[in-house]
Amino acid sequence: MTKDKSDDIMKKRGIFNVEVVTLSIEYIIALCGIGFAAAFIDSIAGGGGIISLPGLLVLRVPPAFALGTNKFAASCASFTSSLTFIKYRVYDGDLLKYLIFGTLLGAILGVKTVLLLDSSQLRIIIIALMVFVAVYTLFMKNIGSENKFEGVTKKNLAIGLIISLLLGFYDGFFGPGVGSFYIFLFITLLKYDFKISAGNAKILNFVSNITSLVMFALNGKILYSIAIPMALAMILGARLGTKLAIKNGARLIKPILVSVTFLYAVKMIFDVIKH
Repeated sequence: MTKDKSDDIMKKRGIFNVEVVTLSIEYIIALCGIGFAAAFIDSIAGGGGIISLPGLLVLRVPPAFALGTNKFAASCASFTSSLTFIKYRVYDGDLLKYLIFGTLLGAILGVKTVLLLDSSQLRIIIIALMVFVAVYTLFMKNIGSENKFEGVTKKNLAIGLIISLLLGFYDGFFGPGVGSFYIFLFITLLKYDFKISAGNAKILNFVSNITSLVMFALNGKILYSIAIPMALAMILGARLGTKLAIKNGARLIKPILVSVTFLYAVKMIFDVIKH
């Protein structure tokens, strides 16, 4: 078997080619540092992908594998974060038991749609929405400071299902900042506080993450030699970030949410200009 043919088989199976990137100690340290920071931020306010995905590309992970590798590590982090929110009961299980199905359906439809359409067409719309979320959250002083959710009424259930279906679809189709969007909509439309919104968001984000992860795995787009050590670092970052979010609430989550959405908007603007 020729070397080129062997490399092709390895890529199709998702096996890491050591000639693409050397797994030195320095590389592993950089990889874990990126993963830890991304998961720490993501567990508090969403948006960790602004660090992890570009970080993988800087570390010379082939673009075709960066998304799948990042999704594997991020799924491990969101699972850890979800378990922590559940352990401390910082979520609304009465509503989420319905919304999980909306998120799952939306994510499946989103993953299928991304195979047919060009997601780059959404960039301008998403930039505008992110700027709106950041500005609105920044200037509304009392937003999310108290939990004023009125229970699982027909109205709130309908709103929640629409949120979960749309953002599940968005996460499967495109994805940037979905955790931040979840938090913002749970606060503004359902009147949760920042802590409950973050818990709800992380659990639903995990559901859509798993859906996308399965698709990447089936298509051999995960480099496990990189994904596993990165996932371990992200688990630690997610655990620390979640505990701080639960302890500090709006005082911590609000400024990070504003910062993350602004940074994501700036990053996407540069991406649009570059392309």
